[in-house]
Amino acid sequence: MALSVGIVGLPNVGKSTLFNALSEKEAEAANYAFCTIDPNVGIVPVPDPRFDKLVALYGPKKVVPASVEFVDIAGLVKGASKGEGKGNAFLSNIRDADAVAHVVRCFEDENILHVDNRVDPLADIETIETELILKDLETVQKRLEKAERAAKGQDAFEKKALEVCRRLAASLNEGKPASATAPNDEDEALVIRDMFLLTNKPSFFVANVKDEQLANLDEDPLVAQVQKLGRERGVPVVVISAEIESEIMQLAESERAEFIESLGLDEPGLHKVIRTGYTTLDLITYFTAGDPEVHAWTIDRGTRAPQAAGKIHSDFERGFIRAEVMKCADLFELGSEQAVKAAGKLGIEGKDYVVQDGDIMHFRFNV
Repeated sequence: MALSVGIVGLPNVGKSTLFNALSEKEAEAANYAFCTIDPNVGIVPVPDPRFDKLVALYGPKKVVPASVEFVDIAGLVKGASKGEGKGNAFLSNIRDADAVAHVVRCFEDENILHVDNRVDPLADIETIETELILKDLETVQKRLEKAERAAKGQDAFEKKALEVCRRLAASLNEGKPASATAPNDEDEALVIRDMFLLTNKPSFFVANVKDEQLANLDEDPLVAQVQKLGRERGVPVVVISAEIESEIMQLAESERAEFIESLGLDEPGLHKVIRTGYTTLDLITYFTAGDPEVHAWTIDRGTRAPQAAGKIHSDFERGFIRAEVMKCADLFELGSEQAVKAAGKLGIEGKDYVVQDGDIMHFRFNV
């Protein structure tokens, strides 16, 4: 199952336009609220020059890039946590996502309606975050009631649940996200994880601008507001023109590079959105490569070799003996596996090896 990023924001900020460009699908996009009622889902390959070089080097029969699932969730409005504008259904869709991309309108356009009849990125962010906090508070209060009942029977785990839920409720009531409440032990961490709290998910901002703003982003006051907030929180901010990105994806592959260059860009903004979604989830990529297949495997940062092998097949993990590891940089510099081996740069790693981003791995196992 692909790891997923939920695209959220107010209506008419460019969410569905962004999703269409990301997935090259055609989610309904219209100039009114709630045109996207059911979430649209797209599996998007992660742009990675290393993968492209491996494909060129091996000429495999099959290629499998790393991917991230993006979910386009209909626009939230004030009161969504109480069901306004189909809010409860939308919020439940966010709950299933692993991370959140918050699209923020940073452009003026009298032809595109704003639900509050103004363009104010920080106010928009506050509206969305307030609704997510209120929904989390509702979830925590339900879990708190359950813990209160169970704790009367001297259930040790539920007593832990009672304590952490009380802290969460107090913090959420102060307008703080769930991520601001740190668990004291693994039991508390489990209680928090099992609630799938919306404001406990990793997130990043996508500042959506018009094409004419791209040339002077450093001086754009609306973009500056979002970037300042991102710096204060340590949250990534990606600036794109969803409209331009959609136009790029409608062009033939052969025409895209020239169009992108004409805009003064070094790559599509979508690539930055996809990679930011990937890194926000703290994921890395290792590769298996050969004539039959070049495959990019997605793992959590810090994964050890046997568990990485288990991504391919459980037998690989169960019968793990060793991993033969090449670095992409060495392979690309030397030109072949044989040259890497001859240079003494093929690593033989055991069960404690922590897989690094960009490793090319071959597993030895026996079951």
